[in-house]
Amino acid sequence: MFVDRAIITIKSGKGGDGSVSFRREPFVPDGGPDGGDGGRGGDVIFIADSNIKTLLDFRYKKKYEAENGEDGRKKKQFGKSGANCVIKVPVGTLLIDEKTGKPIKDLVKHGDSYLAAKGGKGGRGNVQFKSSVRQAPNFAEAGGAAIERCIKLELKLIADVGLVGFPNVGKSTLLSVVTGAEPKIANYHFTTLTPNLGVVQYDDSSFVMADIPGLIEGAHQGIGLGLDFLKHVERTKLLIHVVDVSGSEGRDPVEDFEAINNELQSYSPRLAAKPQIVAANKMDMTSDEQYEVFKSYIEDKGIAVFPISAPLHQGVSQLIAYTFATLAALPEEEEPDYEFFDTEGEPDSEEYRKIHCSKDGPVFVLSGIQLDKIFRSTNFNDFGSLRYLYKYIEDRGAIDELKEMGLTDGDTIRIGNYEFDYIDE
Repeated sequence: MFVDRAIITIKSGKGGDGSVSFRREPFVPDGGPDGGDGGRGGDVIFIADSNIKTLLDFRYKKKYEAENGEDGRKKKQFGKSGANCVIKVPVGTLLIDEKTGKPIKDLVKHGDSYLAAKGGKGGRGNVQFKSSVRQAPNFAEAGGAAIERCIKLELKLIADVGLVGFPNVGKSTLLSVVTGAEPKIANYHFTTLTPNLGVVQYDDSSFVMADIPGLIEGAHQGIGLGLDFLKHVERTKLLIHVVDVSGSEGRDPVEDFEAINNELQSYSPRLAAKPQIVAANKMDMTSDEQYEVFKSYIEDKGIAVFPISAPLHQGVSQLIAYTFATLAALPEEEEPDYEFFDTEGEPDSEEYRKIHCSKDGPVFVLSGIQLDKIFRSTNFNDFGSLRYLYKYIEDRGAIDELKEMGLTDGDTIRIGNYEFDYIDE
């Protein structure tokens, strides 16, 4: 089964908590703190693998989690780092942030990788907080939080040449004739329900050709199968526009040509701007006069047209020779100018360190990613630990901001699910 879209949830590993521990050994007076650091949480990494052809596996497994880091131990022992979660996807997979709709990374080559969710840092053990004025710190740092996000996977086939055209014009037949592919071929519309790939051998070289399910008018709006598969020709360098020049379906070949190009333009002007070659198929059912009228119209647009009869192999070799020469002369195509979603450096960002101040009725509320981490590390039975928390809040300017909002002595401050009375020193 060909599956080219999937939505999954990924979650990196939480960092292990630092340890609060003191040496308790005979004949070692004032042993001091010896709590070790927690281990780092595992990362979530995507890797493009050419051995995978579809996103089918992601239809059955929706959640991927890296391993949490282990907590630190006594005797300054570090916790074990969590194992990474490596997710293999087909070459040509675009990662998209489901919440914002912005692309994250385009994995277009075998071995391309991307770190999509970084594991939390391991928390520092209490030995790290020892100083000349704090000889026995009775607190440690909590491990960094895990990162969880929803990712949309969108597969766009990697091919050099894409076959486009109305249903039943002979695209699959042409693919089967010039490659070793064996697409389903029958005399009814939408025989091709999924894209097919084949390799065209030419002299000592080759190129990849993709047969895209037939387009109809309104395809860019989701009519027919077009919307699902138009994206598969976005990566191609060249389009072969297959037209039934005989009009055997009761349509005019010139109108067919214009209708398909209008759909390409409506879906993506970048796609419509790709170079085209027209394959005038079903010449065995066409009069010379019909073909000359069509040929004149296409060539007036500066597009090369080749008369072929795919089932009879007539004109196919000339079409492929011209296609290969055109591909060889094309310049390197620039990558799309995406507005990428930024997942880099999250724990180091200003948003990570920022403390948000708000009011919930008479209660003043503090919240923030790093604040939450420090709050979870606080030992409320230890004055030094409480002082460390207050100093962080004060240094980030949150106390001054609360005072501007009306904070006075005796008012209540809430952090998480805990509430405290503010004492103005």
